[in-house]
Amino acid sequence: MNHRRTTHWMRAALALAGAAIVASAIVAEEAKPPGGVRGQPIQPAKAKGQPIQRIATNAVAASPAAAPSTNTPAKPGGPMALGFDKLAGFNYVVPEYTGTTPPPAPDTNQIPATVRALDGKTVSVKGFMLPLKVKDGKVQELLLMRDQSMCCFGAVPKINEFLTVKMTGDGTRAVMDQAVTLVGKLKVGEFSENGYLLGIYQLDADRAEGPGL
Repeated sequence: MNHRRTTHWMRAALALAGAAIVASAIVAEEAKPPGGVRGQPIQPAKAKGQPIQRIATNAVAASPAAAPSTNTPAKPGGPMALGFDKLAGFNYVVPEYTGTTPPPAPDTNQIPATVRALDGKTVSVKGFMLPLKVKDGKVQELLLMRDQSMCCFGAVPKINEFLTVKMTGDGTRAVMDQAVTLVGKLKVGEFSENGYLLGIYQLDADRAEGPGL
């Protein structure tokens, strides 16, 4: 096995892990009470009610939350509600980079015409936030993920299961445990840095909607 063999997804995994640490720090900072620790220490809660019953062996285990599927035509003058079932509803093969120079160019014909037609459209997309850049307590750049496990447990998403988002204005507060909706102009198409394919969806978001926003 060639130990130098790597892919840009390994780099992406490290980036996601770092972003998750930033996100955790944001949540921890918001949870601190002003002025330090106050009051009495929390006492263990006494048991109440009936014990939890054993779940039947044929019960379906709960999976990490995923953004609901919505593909609703835009109302006159309003954004189109777009779901990840369409954004991620096709297979995209990312070329592996093994240290060759230059890196292999991606096959730009893999995105369906129906998805490319969304380029430049004003859309609203619901997903889970993974902050990348924070300034003055506001998230300015982030990834919007299809699945909560991608931002909370470090699973590397497929390239069509996230959007790279830049917030206009001052940004938005971080919401880590619930799905949020971002509204803005969508860009569809491959974008790279130093030869590494970084994504196929970008969103210039002018507002965020959801619990606590």
